[in-house]
Amino acid sequence: MENSPATETKFSDPFVTAKGEQRAWVELTQLKTLWFNTGTMCNLSCANCYIESTPKNDRLVYLTQVEIAAYLDEIAAEKFTTEEIALTGGEPFLNPEIIPIIKECLQRGFPLLVLTNAMRPMMKCADDLLELKNKYGAALTLRISVDHFKREMHEEERGTRSWEPMMKGLQWLSDNGFNIDIAGRTRWGEDEKELRQGFDTFFKEHNINISAFNHKQLMLFPEMDEGEEVPEITTACWDILDVKPGDMMCATSRMVVKHKGDEKPIVQACTLLAYDQQFNMGQTLKDASKPVQLNHPHCSKFCVLGGGACSVTK
Repeated sequence: MENSPATETKFSDPFVTAKGEQRAWVELTQLKTLWFNTGTMCNLSCANCYIESTPKNDRLVYLTQVEIAAYLDEIAAEKFTTEEIALTGGEPFLNPEIIPIIKECLQRGFPLLVLTNAMRPMMKCADDLLELKNKYGAALTLRISVDHFKREMHEEERGTRSWEPMMKGLQWLSDNGFNIDIAGRTRWGEDEKELRQGFDTFFKEHNINISAFNHKQLMLFPEMDEGEEVPEITTACWDILDVKPGDMMCATSRMVVKHKGDEKPIVQACTLLAYDQQFNMGQTLKDASKPVQLNHPHCSKFCVLGGGACSVTK
């Protein structure tokens, strides 16, 4: 694993590290999860948003039901063995076509994961969500961002007065029997055991039907700081770290986005690198089936070293 001081050439060559070693790459083994970024507009401006979403950030514009349907058609035509569709943002419930998009995915038989902060945009869709839950049951999962089980930590990330609206939405989802997961963060330095125990107490106090010790129901994400020094990942790192390429997100997933000003959506390597042109992989899922070179600090810190993954399908 390359640990040299930062240089002008670090993370600049997709195939070779700053030391001249062969950069690691990941093959697509199976398109298990197809992500759609429904748009980067959000009702919040979080301190460390993975994709820099804000109420003004429209760098990724809203995807439409028709655009998403075209990729679902391609899954069928190309016989991709896709196990899950996932919607992210921004805040997906700001997309004016979010309910038709959700229906489009569910009526085709896909399990669907929707990421949300569970605040007012989601609650405006409460009646539609209840109808969808009653029709499709556990095929619909909503993953709620609860950065920490303590209000002050959560609001440190999401802003003052963000806790109560989130709690209202989370409680409503739980009380109405929705299939829900939680996304937390590890930015405050607690170890995983301590965090899960804290969330366990939180869930029990509020009668939230989630197991804090189930790694799918409570996902704890590492932080990403592009200014922090991180090592480049070489092909030798797989054995050194005892990590498998097939365990990386880009081995089993891709994300569809539409950049502002573009006529059509494109497919990217993963959910974390929406603005980096080197991870644009073409307009079709077939085009995007090629290997991904791990040429970004997020590949190193979040995925290889941090063990981060945006989806757990097993």
